[in-house]
Amino acid sequence: MTFSVSWHALLDELDDLPEGATLITPLSHNRFRVTNVQEQRVIIDFEDSDEKRPLQRDQFETLYRRIGDEPNGFELDRLPADADPYPAVLSLHPRFEIDENAGVITEQDGPTTSQLLDGEPADDTDERSEPDLDVYADALLLVDALERHDVTTLSEMETDALVNLYTLLSDVQRNANDLRQDVADVLLDRLHHDRPVSGPFGSVQRTTRRNRSLKDEDEVLAKLEDAGIDREWVIGIDRSKVDDALEVTGLSETDVYDIDESEYVRKADVDEEVKETRLQGLKEQLAATEGQEADELRKEIEDLEGRIDELTSFRTGTEVHE
Repeated sequence: MTFSVSWHALLDELDDLPEGATLITPLSHNRFRVTNVQEQRVIIDFEDSDEKRPLQRDQFETLYRRIGDEPNGFELDRLPADADPYPAVLSLHPRFEIDENAGVITEQDGPTTSQLLDGEPADDTDERSEPDLDVYADALLLVDALERHDVTTLSEMETDALVNLYTLLSDVQRNANDLRQDVADVLLDRLHHDRPVSGPFGSVQRTTRRNRSLKDEDEVLAKLEDAGIDREWVIGIDRSKVDDALEVTGLSETDVYDIDESEYVRKADVDEEVKETRLQGLKEQLAATEGQEADELRKEIEDLEGRIDELTSFRTGTEVHE
């Protein structure tokens, strides 16, 4: 099949898209919509910005030919930084498919899936569901505590209020870190290249951490001796043996250690029952209250949910121009 035939088949698919249909780019996971279909180009709008972009026919042809040259699929991370939308649009063609796990776009003999997310605009009036996350519940309690106390003057707060605040901060930190690691595990599968991917609050990049651990001690010492290094230069004091020696000698700890003591606060216990009672009270207050006060409370909770959602939503940080 020639590119001209494939191009016009793609244009037919684009003309048949339902109103409000959303596509997503395979690398940066930006959402966009096709707003205009022309003979020589396709105009798209990104959802998270006012940016409009023309996708040119000749660029689609270049991608088409590169896919044809690769029997196992064209690797998406070989795309230029601003070319992410092209494979997403091309995936609407019945014979082209994106495999995000493998990081490739391929041509198939039969019908394929596409990067089309939905056929209708999202209905913002749908009933919101509460995320089943520990960090969400703790964050809601923390926001409530921050609103009830003036934390700009911590020294004037009651001790029990400070204890509650510290406990909630500790719980949010722990649970947020668990969620952060879960998010990182998913992101790692989506970052196929070294280019940073940005969200509203920051950016992430796939990196490699290099850890070192010594080989067997005898092997290391033998290698160093062969290189002319005296083993006494690299053999240090074994701390565990020093501690054993202290127990059978008259030496004190300060004879062999420089000791610097510091004091800190450690969370000793959490009253989950009280936390759950307070959280349930907030939910019941929201359900029972009507009028402006209820609207304001719902708005606060929705804003909180929005901030959590946004922290797990990422888009490309590369600026592109028409």
